[in-house]
Amino acid sequence: MAAPIAARDVSHRVARRPLLLCFSHLRWDFVYQRPQHLMTLAASDYEIWFIEEPVFETAGEPRLERRAVADHITAIVPVLAAAERALRIPRVQRKLLDRLLRAERRHPDVLWYYTPMALEFTNHLSADLCVYDNMDELSAFRHAPARLLELEQAVFARCDLVFCGGRSLYEAKRRRHPYVHAFPSSIDRAHFAQARSSPADPPDQRQIAHPRLGYFGVIDERMDLDLVAELAQSRPSWQFILLGPTAKIDAASLPRRPNLHWLGQRSYEALPSYLAHWDIGIMPFALNDATRYISPTKTPEFLAAGVPVVSAPIRDVVLPYGERGLVEIAHDSADWIACIESLLVRPHRSWLADADAFLADMSWRATWRSMHALMIGAARRRATRFAVPPPLIEPAIGSA
Repeated sequence: MAAPIAARDVSHRVARRPLLLCFSHLRWDFVYQRPQHLMTLAASDYEIWFIEEPVFETAGEPRLERRAVADHITAIVPVLAAAERALRIPRVQRKLLDRLLRAERRHPDVLWYYTPMALEFTNHLSADLCVYDNMDELSAFRHAPARLLELEQAVFARCDLVFCGGRSLYEAKRRRHPYVHAFPSSIDRAHFAQARSSPADPPDQRQIAHPRLGYFGVIDERMDLDLVAELAQSRPSWQFILLGPTAKIDAASLPRRPNLHWLGQRSYEALPSYLAHWDIGIMPFALNDATRYISPTKTPEFLAAGVPVVSAPIRDVVLPYGERGLVEIAHDSADWIACIESLLVRPHRSWLADADAFLADMSWRATWRSMHALMIGAARRRATRFAVPPPLIEPAIGSA
């Protein structure tokens, strides 16, 4: 539990924005998703240090590399020696972070965790508020660290608030902390709605025939590659366009056929121009431990772009999108083919109106406002408990 703010000298930081340290397992320049959306909005109220996992080099002294990635957001990457022993890595990270805080004469006001592993080098830090944004069940992912579950329990014991990135994840975690809140994937509607204005077809897909079936996102153990291969073989005239980086699987294992187009990662800014020229969106997820609790952000993004979608029966897609008829749910390859064939000939006007009505109240900005209101409430609870003045995030109430 962090020390009360009255116990600290804050004279040097009163005029500054409060500092939020975000510890992420995802890099800022990776696929643009929940952490980037929320931290970009949080930067209206806080100075953000987005602290990534280490990279390793063969020579050189340990250091932190910093770069400004957006207004009031600095990405920080520990650069460590490849020969560093695993047991020492958290100690080196702790020393580097402490040195930076001293040099900048800063003290964190909020600790925001995406990865419990960061607790190994931050357990000594105090702050006015500690938040765990549990966006995925990381322990179920391939190559998950052995201590992840142990450290997650420690994060639950320490934090003031827990946010869960989906309804099913919330159901699994809600009894582990008195203040757990569900915040499923949201949407930047204006960004993806650009796809409806028919922007120019990107050069790397311009020569690909129709119908086009598209996927965007990380390509890893959560994707059913056997299903993708089977669909491509069954319908050689259908063109499958898959955007995104490959992670935790060998790129050589990706199925190869003339109608499978693995185009690699594309920027968040470029996505609407790709989606504008797809006939169907596909979410061919495998049903495994890694997908049990996912709430794919691309579900509402496809809808905002006006692209009809077929998905595997992921629980957080079935409820609410499948049950409302906004996404077609396919259970096997025959289902997939039937759903796609139906969508290729079905008029979209009625579906699009229903999709827009569903998305009307959804936005990352609304998500952040709700989160921030809970943060302010939690900070007030702490201030009352310690009988000290309200913490420094209080002035941000008006901008929430």
